[in-house]
Amino acid sequence: MDRFVSTFINKIDAKGRVSVPAPFRAILERDGFQQGGAGHVYCYPALDSPAVDAGGERLARTIDGLLAGLPDYSIERDELSVALYGISQVLSVDQDGRIVLPESLRAHAGITTQVAFVGLGEKFQLWEPGQFERRRAEAQQKVREHLKLFGAGRRSGGDSGGGQQGARE
Repeated sequence: MDRFVSTFINKIDAKGRVSVPAPFRAILERDGFQQGGAGHVYCYPALDSPAVDAGGERLARTIDGLLAGLPDYSIERDELSVALYGISQVLSVDQDGRIVLPESLRAHAGITTQVAFVGLGEKFQLWEPGQFERRRAEAQQKVREHLKLFGAGRRSGGDSGGGQQGARE
């Protein structure tokens, strides 16, 4: 299955247009999010970061799945619907592979002259490049810390097994 991977940095022109990276456009096309011959992208402010979440039909199906797990007419379902669909924007991809990034989405992410397109597997995010670099460094540091914990857990796993066996006797 196709995945959005890698990071691409593109410039925004004076009209707010930015080129969607060709590998991302190809995935969106294969994902089937086409209307009237022009591609489209779902976009909404990320819930937990100064970024924009984006994707095609696969992203919409993922959101539908999240909502399906909540009771109809529940407050939780309504809140999630508002947070994901209520503020989503469907952006058209023009014949040159560009989208117009609305001011509201740019403001949320602090995007001004350049956009970092960041692949996250089934979706991608749009970031202000400097903000993304800080986020990337933070994520890599956290992964290193987790790897240390996993390594320590494996080394001590044999010791704790022996201790537990002794405690049962």
